[in-house]
Amino acid sequence: MNKSKSIREVAALWKKDKRQYVKQSTISAYALILENHILPKFGNKHQLSEKEVQDFTLQKLQEGLSQKTVKDILIVLKMIQKFGAKQELLPLVEWSVKFPTEQKKNELEVLSIASQKKIMQYVKDNFTFRNLGVYICLSTGMRIGEICGLKWCDINLTTETISVNRTIERIYIIDGGKRHTELITSTPKTQNSIREIPMNRELLKLIKPLKRLMNNDYFVLTNEAKPTEPRTYRNYYKQLLKQLEIPDLKFHGLRHSFATRCIESQCDYKTVSVILGHANISTTLNLYVHPNMEQKKKCIDKMFKSLK
Repeated sequence: MNKSKSIREVAALWKKDKRQYVKQSTISAYALILENHILPKFGNKHQLSEKEVQDFTLQKLQEGLSQKTVKDILIVLKMIQKFGAKQELLPLVEWSVKFPTEQKKNELEVLSIASQKKIMQYVKDNFTFRNLGVYICLSTGMRIGEICGLKWCDINLTTETISVNRTIERIYIIDGGKRHTELITSTPKTQNSIREIPMNRELLKLIKPLKRLMNNDYFVLTNEAKPTEPRTYRNYYKQLLKQLEIPDLKFHGLRHSFATRCIESQCDYKTVSVILGHANISTTLNLYVHPNMEQKKKCIDKMFKSLK
């Protein structure tokens, strides 16, 4: 083995190597995980033990982090250790972490059908470009960054589709220990997120009269060359819900609402997965497909009928 290095030193080399292969926003997320969680605990160590990682896991859960967040931190830690071992800078120690059993599964938050109809009707009666973005989200399931990055050139009236080609996000840049944020435009979350989504008749009615008059290079939400950023748009959306006296729901809940309505309408799961831009169908199944008791009974009855 080469001269042993600390996890802090190996992490710096790993990040430099990783930068060649992943998006800037991903590197930014890794940097935050390192600065906020991994380096304060393990930065000066030259190897890890399973007990140390297990204790760290339980500590983070006690601090109020979700299991998903802690698992994301551990994924980064494991990547650094594997990189260090491959470069012969760290000993390879295999560790497996146990998580406490989650007693309660969080319910997916979605709009009621009545609230969804209320929002969509309000947009029709009170048109603004920002309101149109909410309507587009409820009609396509697009993410907030994708809505902020949508340009008029992405809307095709001939094929009656919306092309999702870019996303806008504000990321943290950590440079020499100093932090600042930067608004960036990049490709969507994954390769599957670059997609075409059909527009329904109602959405087409709203967009058709506008599209012919618009500058193709302008962003839909602002109808200007400069976009709005997700944080600003979230604040606007929050005020809209308050104005309409609709219970508070995260903007991402609009995407969940779209997907839930598709599943409730018995659309096939693979198609819903492709529309949402999920990397694989299991994400869609785990998030949205939860058979109720009536569906379970029908399934068992159907099985017994086949036996007869």
